Amino acid sequence: MPSPTLTAKASYKKLPGLLELTSAHLQWTQDGKKAPSVRISHADASCKSLFCSKEGAAQVRLKLALVSDEAGHNFTFTSAHPTALTDREKFKAELTNIISRNRSGVSTPALTTPTTPSLANTLTNGAPARPILAHVRPTLSRTVSTASEARGSPVNDPTNDFQLRKRVLLSTPDLATLHRELVVGGHISESEFWEGREHLLLAQAAAERQKRGKPGQLVDPRPQTVDGEIKIVITPQLVHDIFDEYPVVAKAYNENVPKKLSEAEFWKRYFQSKLFNAHRASIRSAAAQHVVKDDPIFDKYLEKDDDELEPRRLRDEGVDMFIDLGATYEDHGETGNEKDVTMQAGKQKAVLPLIRKFNEHSGRLLNAVLGDNTNKRRRIETTLEDHYTQIDLEDLHDNQASTGITLNMQDRQRYFEGRSGQTGQDAVNAKAATREMTDSLGGWSHNLSQLKIERKAGDAALNGMTQNVAARLDDKLRNNDIPEGLFRQMRTCQTAANEFLRQFWLAIYPPPADSQILSASTPAQKAQKATKMIGYLEKTPEKVEAIVIAARKEGFDPVRAQTAMKPVLDAVNKAIAFWRARNIKGPGAR
Repeated sequence: MPSPTLTAKASYKKLPGLLELTSAHLQWTQDGKKAPSVRISHADASCKSLFCSKEGAAQVRLKLALVSDEAGHNFTFTSAHPTALTDREKFKAELTNIISRNRSGVSTPALTTPTTPSLANTLTNGAPARPILAHVRPTLSRTVSTASEARGSPVNDPTNDFQLRKRVLLSTPDLATLHRELVVGGHISESEFWEGREHLLLAQAAAERQKRGKPGQLVDPRPQTVDGEIKIVITPQLVHDIFDEYPVVAKAYNENVPKKLSEAEFWKRYFQSKLFNAHRASIRSAAAQHVVKDDPIFDKYLEKDDDELEPRRLRDEGVDMFIDLGATYEDHGETGNEKDVTMQAGKQKAVLPLIRKFNEHSGRLLNAVLGDNTNKRRRIETTLEDHYTQIDLEDLHDNQASTGITLNMQDRQRYFEGRSGQTGQDAVNAKAATREMTDSLGGWSHNLSQLKIERKAGDAALNGMTQNVAARLDDKLRNNDIPEGLFRQMRTCQTAANEFLRQFWLAIYPPPADSQILSASTPAQKAQKATKMIGYLEKTPEKVEAIVIAARKEGFDPVRAQTAMKPVLDAVNKAIAFWRARNIKGPGAR
């Protein structure tokens, strides 16, 4: 046993003992016992974090949260306070060095006496602790998270990311149940389970990488009832949205906080000012304008209402002439053509500022999505030819008869001679045919009134449809009377057999060319996997027979249970027959 380098009196789970750090292990031994109760090797010290209590707290504590055990181990140093604090700092420094060496892949050398304690973020005794920062910075080649590093799963490969697999299983309960039965049950490995399901991982990774767009709702803080009082709750996100939507508020904040107003006073006076009333996303009534108070600070930032016929802020970019409503303002000036008064944006003057506010908000949303690249937002057409292509609609062109596809024939002369001969033999006299048709239509109104349809055919059709609906309803009711336990057993057998079949055929046939695979298996590995799956599939008939016996015991029709499992048995028998025929022909046969 290696001699201890650091020792200190410490309690673990309220039991007194001795905490030791040797060149190979960290261990804690209860007083009166020889064998250590806690023993952690340096190689296993892949800690997620290292915690400590605040300096000067009533109890001096040190906690290790391991990757394999998030609960970790919590040690309380029980010596006198100055000694306990010194011991804690020594253990903390050495453990930090060990963790750093493990993460950087360097073997653990012999421990030395610590000279300077590492940086630690300490909190009060009752507050949640914060992790200590290790000194060693990871190299650029090891861009791997701690959780993924312990499992050997690189983050840049979605198909091998453990956390991504976990989220897919949590979002798909049926897949999680299958994973628990087959992988946790030891039937197949983790990589075999995810083989062929890479699309689920890639879809989950793509969904998580997708950035959420800016909300389209206009910023309009509304009062809420909190503890019986009407208040406007201020959050950091709301402050950010107000500053982004109304730059004048951000300007007022920067110029007055904290020199003239505190932050709380600033927001209190803002929500009572005319400036806030002007920013509200509703029509400002005269009554509301009398309720708000005059404010010497915020009134300086007020602007005149944008309620003129022409907006105050004009577009700073060219508008396509085919969608510009103002393009015809100057047309036919010699005849005195006036502006179209019906196209004014609202008859009420109070509505215009609100409409223009919505338009400016929509423009900001588009600019945030499309960026500053104007080529993405519009296509500037300058030439007459380009203008013509925009108004040249295909639907306005005359329909032109298609010339069709030329048919190349052999011995065309003989074909047309044969057709002309038939035409001469079967020539129809047009006048005679017209006369015959006219005679046959004579008295059609009298014949139509004498027409009688027998009800027998209609009744037979109606009876057939009624029997069909009744049979479907009876079949549906009969399918719902399967006992829950038996149905669960049937479903488990079917899902397991389907997974074994999927694994078997993946091992037999090559994967699609456009699919991403976890790892390329050798022919020997595929053959071994196919043999393993066939071993599981050969037990499927026994499981189905057990289901039939269970159905008979529960009073359920065993024939129906066997019929329900027949498609699974057929697929399993086909796979088994294929495997046996393939082995008879030879291992290289296809």
